Amino acid sequence: MDKRLEKYAKLLITVGINVQPGQTLVINCPVDRADFARLLVSEAYKVGARDVVMRWNDQFISRETVLHGADEIFDTFYPWQADMLNDLAHRGAAFLSIDCSDPDGMKGIDHSRMVRQSRAFGPAIQEFREMQMSDKVQWCVAALPHPAWAKKMFPDLADAEAMEKLTEAIYATMRITADNDPVEAWRAHNEALNTRKRKLTEYNFKSLHYTNSLGTDLIIELPEGHYWEGGSSASAKGVVFNANMPTEEIFTAPRRDGVNGRVVSTKPFDVGGEIIDKFAFTFENGKIVSVETDDPHHKELLEAEISLDEGAAYLGEVALVPFDSPISNMDALFYNTLFDENASCHLAFGASYPTVKGGAEMTKDERLKLGLNDSITHEDFMVGSPDLTILGTTHDGKEIPIFINGNFAF
Repeated sequence: MDKRLEKYAKLLITVGINVQPGQTLVINCPVDRADFARLLVSEAYKVGARDVVMRWNDQFISRETVLHGADEIFDTFYPWQADMLNDLAHRGAAFLSIDCSDPDGMKGIDHSRMVRQSRAFGPAIQEFREMQMSDKVQWCVAALPHPAWAKKMFPDLADAEAMEKLTEAIYATMRITADNDPVEAWRAHNEALNTRKRKLTEYNFKSLHYTNSLGTDLIIELPEGHYWEGGSSASAKGVVFNANMPTEEIFTAPRRDGVNGRVVSTKPFDVGGEIIDKFAFTFENGKIVSVETDDPHHKELLEAEISLDEGAAYLGEVALVPFDSPISNMDALFYNTLFDENASCHLAFGASYPTVKGGAEMTKDERLKLGLNDSITHEDFMVGSPDLTILGTTHDGKEIPIFINGNFAF
């Protein structure tokens, strides 16, 4: 076995999810990567985990269910599924998810069934999602290479070569080499991100103005008392963890009703297993009022996504990633949001993370009054470009360049 895979497992357990002695760990993993799941389980018990709960998944089965399942199952859910997640979260469990899938694995299916399934299941796990997005529990998402994913990225290579190249790319994004200590590398990386997010918070911007040559011209207002997050976070119990690995972003919540203008996507967007290459959104008073694409089917998919509930058509996140960053400099399109969002500035429609002072302890209604969005969805789409300019305006009217030519101005 490649020793780097063992390092990867240790990194996710000790830095990504940071399992504590006596804590239950929940692992969501594809069945065809049981080898890695076993490494994770062993590492979790080494650091004193109380128990490890496995939640296996399989993309083939998910596809078959959407294709052939009885129509009524997409409007219902089994209560025990929601009860399990809600109960484990309240018991202080940590949640680790491993993505290993085909980017086109759900292509060609009836997307409306998946939308209905989300509408049925989303409200049932709202309690769990609230605890997760408020960082009341530790959670982490990471990825492993998949043969179809590798061929999607490197279609001109033989299967084995494509897998090897994707594997090497993932290790590079995770700061894992044959002879280094990735745990120490990630601690240094987190500290660098922490320094920048503290500076952004100190500026206390009232609004951000995005422009580039592609046609983006968007003003995003920020709520009172907002702060910037990124890199590591701390749970309600003070346990430091990384929700996404890899990560290069610094993010905050926009004001729900304070987004106006047009934004153009710069990287493909995955909607239920289908890749949408180019699109644009127009916002008025926070809401997406227009969707532009060259493909009528893709337009239909995007309009369905922003119609999941009332909040789905409003922004929930604004994230900054320099164009000159490690993943971006690979000059590779991953067709996977976890990686592509860390190569580009991005926005997300749907739920906001509670990045306002005291936000984690507020009720949903209290956060809504401050301008934060609420939804059962949260979908990132990329807007960064080599010529992106972001101009921040403070509450006293001072204008401060944040991004110039795609990179931080400070």
